[in-house]
Amino acid sequence: MLRSCAKAFFLTIILGIIGVTFSGCTVIFQSGRKSDVERIQSLQDEVDRLSKIKAELEEKLKGIEGVSLSMEDRGLVITFLDEILFDSGKTMIKPEADNALDRVAAVITSKAADMNIGVEGHTDSDPIKYSGFKSNWELSTARAASVLHYLESKGVSPQRLAAIGYGENRPVADNGAVEGKRKNRRVEIVLLPELKKVSKGSKSSASSGMVEPKDNLK
Repeated sequence: MLRSCAKAFFLTIILGIIGVTFSGCTVIFQSGRKSDVERIQSLQDEVDRLSKIKAELEEKLKGIEGVSLSMEDRGLVITFLDEILFDSGKTMIKPEADNALDRVAAVITSKAADMNIGVEGHTDSDPIKYSGFKSNWELSTARAASVLHYLESKGVSPQRLAAIGYGENRPVADNGAVEGKRKNRRVEIVLLPELKKVSKGSKSSASSGMVEPKDNLK
């Protein structure tokens, strides 16, 4: 099951890379070109690595409510419902959340120390009333930053960390239902796969398969 998920993840990324050709980006993969083969192999290696990290995290987080893992096209996503981490309207991490966060930090430092880690805060659509924040943007960003600082305190390199708040703008469920709002209030820790640099013999980014988008974490 895990291997099939990894293959699906790998295929999604490859299709996504091919797809950007039709959205104003330039991608050129030439059959047999060494740099292209190296990049594809590097990507497959990262997918396999993330799959192993996911399996280890699933084992370490087994039985902890409110935490889930998923392989997505952006990487390995560890989702914490906000009720696990914070009191309502607050940004200070609850002591009872330390156990789960410590386990995540331990795996990151031992198995993914060279990966970039995105910490993303999300809220439901209810407007801010009592917490003192201007809007859900500020609340979600502050919560993401709190988790970032916690991971940093546990040895995750600050050079590898980034925090961002999306407010209510990236829901995963219906905000019209109580359970939907509960799922939307969350913090996601995203382990981002990173391709190794191609060999020195590679030429321009276009000929080596690099993507050059028109515009420039989720």
